[in-house]
Amino acid sequence: MIGAGMNVARLGLAHESLDFALERFHRIRSVAADMGQYVGILADLPGPKVRSGKMPEDGLVLVEGETIDLAPGTDPSSTTTITVDYDELLNDIQVGDTLAFGDGAVVVQATDKRGDAITVRILNGGPLKGRPGVHIPADRLRISAPTPEDLRLLDAFIEVGVDMVALSFVRSAHDVRRIGTEPHPRGPLVVAKIETRAAVENLDAIIVEAGAVMVARGDLGAEFPIEELPHLQKQIIHRCIALGRPVITATQMLESMVHAPSPTRAEASDVANAVFDGTSALMLSGESAIGVDPINSVGTMARIARRADQEFDYEGWAGSLAALPASDDNNEAIDDAVTKAMSMAAWRAATETDATAILCISNTGFTVRAMARFRPQAKILGFSVDPRTVFQLSLSWGATPYLLDPATTREARLPTAISEAVRLGEVRSGDLVAVLHGSDSYPGQATDTLRMVRIP
Repeated sequence: MIGAGMNVARLGLAHESLDFALERFHRIRSVAADMGQYVGILADLPGPKVRSGKMPEDGLVLVEGETIDLAPGTDPSSTTTITVDYDELLNDIQVGDTLAFGDGAVVVQATDKRGDAITVRILNGGPLKGRPGVHIPADRLRISAPTPEDLRLLDAFIEVGVDMVALSFVRSAHDVRRIGTEPHPRGPLVVAKIETRAAVENLDAIIVEAGAVMVARGDLGAEFPIEELPHLQKQIIHRCIALGRPVITATQMLESMVHAPSPTRAEASDVANAVFDGTSALMLSGESAIGVDPINSVGTMARIARRADQEFDYEGWAGSLAALPASDDNNEAIDDAVTKAMSMAAWRAATETDATAILCISNTGFTVRAMARFRPQAKILGFSVDPRTVFQLSLSWGATPYLLDPATTREARLPTAISEAVRLGEVRSGDLVAVLHGSDSYPGQATDTLRMVRIP
């Protein structure tokens, strides 16, 4: 999958034991190192996930228009009753509420309540296997994130140096703060999953607090009318870009490839349109987790994304970015403001001179993420002396991350980065490149220097 185009590996901790997830973490690290690739690892915390009891061995097919009972408990589900691992099910779900299973393809509506179960009518049918998640409307669910189990898993992955961690069921910026990790890159990059109505209402505050955002379209599509989902996706992506945060578009991107060797035409268009919207990353779920051909799924998505990149409106993007309303945060650090201004200057200089690449030398990765907002045609090369920063940059749009020897002095980082770019084949003699870096003359941590360098 790495060879096919995977930049970040997501470990879904809701579906496997901690020991198995840690073993997989170390295996990814080892294989990526053998291949000379910086592959980021994202630990996706389960959150307050409500799951059904285990389905019958051959699965359970729900048929549109029929009814079935839901009952609280952890016993196996049957053809007449689906158990739900949520003690407050009978108290919290009211007649008229809709619930969804898995990624939201199967939807039911509560029609009757009695002492021990809720009868639901099947609005959208389909097969259920294993222990699919049950989406309960966010305003009904009493559990908050992160859960004690989330924090237990988080501690284990922080100990091994995970690069990123995804927080499920975020409803406010306070939920993101409650995770309690050190700011990246000392700690993992926190990815807030936007999958509730409350998260959409508190979107800007969550984006500012998080290191990155995921558009979790499965649960989000269950919270809102389906016709709203494409517009919400665009809104979330655009706000992330305006605020300088990477954004992942996720769920059912190439769903048919769980079983089929190629995607539907609609799925291919969905992936390309997410690229045109400006998404930083595209995520596969079941296609690569349980699909018949994970490598083919990754390669197919990579090919569609590369082709979409060729048609991306790079010239019109600057105008689109300028039209996006900025944050109303008046407390932005002056160092961050300086870095953002310098990245804009680098974009303009690289565009007007047709530069081959933009080299960003950054301790935290902020310079690279600020640069990525402009979606330049020139390749972005992110150099850092911090290994954690390099792995975290695997999530940033258009960025190819490289590690400089941590012992490299500040004065030597510029010539070393240029030499490395030449050695790695990213630039060649005669190329013009823009170089963004910090200098000793600036009394802070900002990227304050832009140089245009002709490669000798």
